[in-house]
Amino acid sequence: MRKLIYTFTVSLDGYVNDRKGSIDWSEPDDELHQFHNDRFRELEVSLHGRRLYELMAEYWPHVPADAPPILQDFAALWTGKRKVVFSRTLTDVHWNSTLVSENAVEEVRRLKAEGDGDMEVGGAGLAASLVPHGLIDEYQMFVAPVVLGGGTPMFPSLDSRIQLRLVETRQFATVVFHRYRTA
Repeated sequence: MRKLIYTFTVSLDGYVNDRKGSIDWSEPDDELHQFHNDRFRELEVSLHGRRLYELMAEYWPHVPADAPPILQDFAALWTGKRKVVFSRTLTDVHWNSTLVSENAVEEVRRLKAEGDGDMEVGGAGLAASLVPHGLIDEYQMFVAPVVLGGGTPMFPSLDSRIQLRLVETRQFATVVFHRYRTA
């Protein structure tokens, strides 16, 4: 069965973007960007909510030829990676993507059962629909030293707690990485 990983850069107070939707406070340096590239390279499938897909599709397929190699590498990874995009409003997707407009929970259960590699979920809204169903196997947080005071929270409100086990930490120049598995 595939493992589903929920990953985000998050503010110290738990937000993935600020009140205006901006993520300009989370710009990775080269070391962190390389870590993201290497991690993304290992994934079989990347699950995207509509907003994240649109954000990524606006930039990564159009990286200039003179961009730094680390950016070109991620652009090639992102456009080539198998993606499943969950949206009720999009009518088409590109760059090795499949569009799913109904029942994200059931589709993710099916995707988990069809393989044995790793998948990631990107997009706080999509993740919020999966977390209460126990579909996330691992949480990866890149905690940035900023307090935003509002925005989109990484975690939805829950009826019961989720017990986690810390399995890895790593300090980068700009963030601290925490990796947790469900207990």
